[in-house]
Amino acid sequence: MSENHDENVESREDAALPSVEIVIDEEQHLIDPHTLGLELPDDPDAAIQVLMGELKASREEAGSYLADLQRVAADFDNFRKRMLRDQAENIERASQRVVVGLMPTLDTLQAALTTETETPAEKKLLEGVRGTLDLLLDTLSKEGLEIIPTVGTEFDPEVHEAVLAPEPGEGRLIVTQEMRRGYALKGRLLRAALVAVDHE
Repeated sequence: MSENHDENVESREDAALPSVEIVIDEEQHLIDPHTLGLELPDDPDAAIQVLMGELKASREEAGSYLADLQRVAADFDNFRKRMLRDQAENIERASQRVVVGLMPTLDTLQAALTTETETPAEKKLLEGVRGTLDLLLDTLSKEGLEIIPTVGTEFDPEVHEAVLAPEPGEGRLIVTQEMRRGYALKGRLLRAALVAVDHE
């Protein structure tokens, strides 16, 4: 009874499953040498030698392509760095042109501050000039403008131009008066300061 029951169950299960035919094409994984443009000899050892030669040539060719690609990548990297450097230099030159163009305005405002005031209105006007000059200098300082230090500092021919100098003598030369401000932009001198100097 049990055996009949098991047979009936197995036959029902077999009937429920679809029948699938699996076909394996053994040649589908093989590569025909003719598709690669190769003529292989019948002798297996000779064929292996031909294939090894082709592999060596292919690897050398791939290495050549890789070297070319690396050269192109290096050239592009150098080009990119050069473009960034040129761009930074162009921005710096543009900033320098703007600052140099504004120097006469800075000189005029600076000179106006030496005016003696007599009335409250004149004092108020002078304060407005001072505020304008300070605002302009603050804005330009954010772009790298530096005022050359003068009065009280040691005379430096690199950044100072002496228009009044003492007789030759002993001691350091100290700047005693500033006639015209000097400016530098990001460490590069734009204009030397005109100064008077005297011995310490």
